[in-house]
Amino acid sequence: MIPVRGFEGKTVAVFGLARTGLTAAHALVAGGASVAVWDERPAARAQAQAEGLNVVDLSAADWSGFAALMLSPGVPLTHPKPHWTVERAREAGVEILGDIELFARTVNAAPEHKRPKVIAVTGTNGKSTTTALIGHICAAAGRDTRVGGNIGFGVLGLEDMHGGAVYVLEMSSYQLDLTSSLKPDVAILLNLSPDHLDRHGGMEGYVTAKRRILLNQGKGDTAVIGVDDPWGQRICTEITAANRRTIVPISASKAMGRGVYALQGLLYDATGERAVEVADLLQARSLPGRHNWQNAAAAYAAARGIGLSAEEAGEGLMSFPGLAHRMETVGQIGRVRFVNDSKATNADAARQALSSYPKVFWIAGGQPKSGGIDDLVDLFPRVEKAYLIGEAAQAFARTLEGHAPTVQCGTIEVAAERALADAAATGEDAVVLLSPACASFDQFADFEARGEAFRAAVAALAQPKVKGARA
Repeated sequence: MIPVRGFEGKTVAVFGLARTGLTAAHALVAGGASVAVWDERPAARAQAQAEGLNVVDLSAADWSGFAALMLSPGVPLTHPKPHWTVERAREAGVEILGDIELFARTVNAAPEHKRPKVIAVTGTNGKSTTTALIGHICAAAGRDTRVGGNIGFGVLGLEDMHGGAVYVLEMSSYQLDLTSSLKPDVAILLNLSPDHLDRHGGMEGYVTAKRRILLNQGKGDTAVIGVDDPWGQRICTEITAANRRTIVPISASKAMGRGVYALQGLLYDATGERAVEVADLLQARSLPGRHNWQNAAAAYAAARGIGLSAEEAGEGLMSFPGLAHRMETVGQIGRVRFVNDSKATNADAARQALSSYPKVFWIAGGQPKSGGIDDLVDLFPRVEKAYLIGEAAQAFARTLEGHAPTVQCGTIEVAAERALADAAATGEDAVVLLSPACASFDQFADFEARGEAFRAAVAALAQPKVKGARA
């Protein structure tokens, strides 16, 4: 755990007692603060009380006694409307921050020789894979590496810092909205496409939140920016004009005179006098597809940004084992391969998976997001048949009508069984792909739970059927 500095002897209100909130509360106490924690869920309050935290009804509390409000990232800050705790804090003049901000202040308060290296990663898609990939590269090169934030452990639950440590942090737009002091040694903005617009009041608000990852960088820091979308291009141009840091553009679609880019699976480093090939990503089994080439370019640039050699970065890319729920092969039955891409919670993420296979038996659906799958129409010819689940099933069927046959399945278990039957009937190598293009919350707690349900369904289908067996 990282004890939070800067609130010694003060009381901090903590709202939202899932993983982030509970971890932050304990880290604040470890650093010498008092906390008043609250959640509207009785079970969460009971858990906090069992862990020895001070549970206080914040709706009835005197906010003049709080030094800050630590807000969990899932709680609305501005849109669709501010949460009542946000309104109470603003009325009382209490600053509002998140766990990444608590981490940043603790890093900034440490003597310079004790400050760790910090690599921060954001973007609409690819954050988790890139974060895990950087962590793998750094650890393989012998660095004391801790990976967390919006992936795995909450940042304050990671091992305490020292000058030789490297923290690789995935950051969501919600977390960035609550962060103002972070100064990463390497900041990565992978890509930008419409997502979470209801929480940011539109695309400009979303881009502004993501851009906060670059807010405090200066001389000696590195900004790695994807330039394969117009928002990334604009941001790269604007901060290049400011000329305060090392800027490394990355691309998975075009050669560049400066930066790191991948063409047809070959990764090039063009940050020196000439472009040098550094890795053949076609040989990296856990990094298939153009979207993973962008992730690899970002990870390579980040590793170089904290002083790893080109050889160390390249070797780490090739040995990466992959990440659960991101185009993860979870089983093979006969000639049918099952790929778990449950992390694809929007159409743009599903595009990355669909683009990686010439033909798929596609399991899609869940809690729909704005725009549905309309933007994927150019990839529908790759869909042999779609097996639709969750709230979006009927709408997705209408979108796919005339492009690909569909089956209403309701659940992942039914979808996996029917997809296997159809794929096996072809007598050829086939891929059954779970890439939902939807949030999971209509049927599951999160995308991980959805992916595990798919894994379990595939395992059940792989079990031999015993004739005459009794129930």
